[in-house]
Amino acid sequence: MLGGKDTRIIYRHYATLYFVFVVDEAESELGILDLIQVFVESLDRCFENVCELDLIFHFEDVHNILAEVISGGMVLETNLAEIVSAVNEANKLKKRTGTMATIAGSGAGAVARDLGANLANTVTNTLQSTVSATFRRSGF
Repeated sequence: MLGGKDTRIIYRHYATLYFVFVVDEAESELGILDLIQVFVESLDRCFENVCELDLIFHFEDVHNILAEVISGGMVLETNLAEIVSAVNEANKLKKRTGTMATIAGSGAGAVARDLGANLANTVTNTLQSTVSATFRRSGF
């Protein structure tokens, strides 16, 4: 058996696609079915009527969508609008920079990364200004 006696396979069938999750006995079957539903609806909104070819040729985008929903076995987000928004921001940044915009498993998307970088730059600039002003006043 896959993983032992305490693992279960939970799947859901949509048209020609099967989504399969392997979970331990602590997980709620209804919760996982709902999670699959959220994942499929997210895929459908991002790809507009998702099909097999979308999953094959855009697997990086599929991984990014899944990373927005789940990270490290923990469900991070189930709000479809938040998931789609984060994925769209990542795609915009990807088109602008030509690189992947999110780190798989970040769950926060490109928006949070940009905010974090801007915050770090602001803090650094403020500290530099404060230190420079202090040294000027003290005569160094």
